[in-house]
Amino acid sequence: MKVSIEVNGRPVAEEVPDRTLLVHFLRDTAGLTGTNIGCDTTSCGACTVLLDGESVKSCTVLAAQADGHAVTTVEGLSEPDGSLHPMQRAFREQHGLQCGFCTPGMIMASVSLLADNPKPTRDEVRAGLEGNLCRCTGYHNIVSAVVDASGQEVDR
Repeated sequence: MKVSIEVNGRPVAEEVPDRTLLVHFLRDTAGLTGTNIGCDTTSCGACTVLLDGESVKSCTVLAAQADGHAVTTVEGLSEPDGSLHPMQRAFREQHGLQCGFCTPGMIMASVSLLADNPKPTRDEVRAGLEGNLCRCTGYHNIVSAVVDASGQEVDR
């Protein structure tokens, strides 16, 4: 099946098997390995991307379902000059990562969260990121990063 997806603002078209998951299309066809494969069951959120601006777990979306749509991965957030997106910058500044495996999905879910709720409380951030797991950080710095990216003062 021929699939055409706008990925990070550029068209990617390829013949793929019908059962190809979006996460595999992004990694194997588009060559964008920032989207991680963690569990293949929607439990961890490491594969979170934006599909037409909405946060989705790409391990449960077929590439065919994304045909004709726009996908943004963590690689697509930074500016053409390489400067970081405010959420990426906040994760770095607030130390919202340790091993980094969950970070791309966590950042993408956080971008979507702020699009829906530009000034969330810490509790709203925790609730909004429930579907994304981190096994290293304990979430405190991740929540601080999202609050920081929202332009609010970070409580320590």
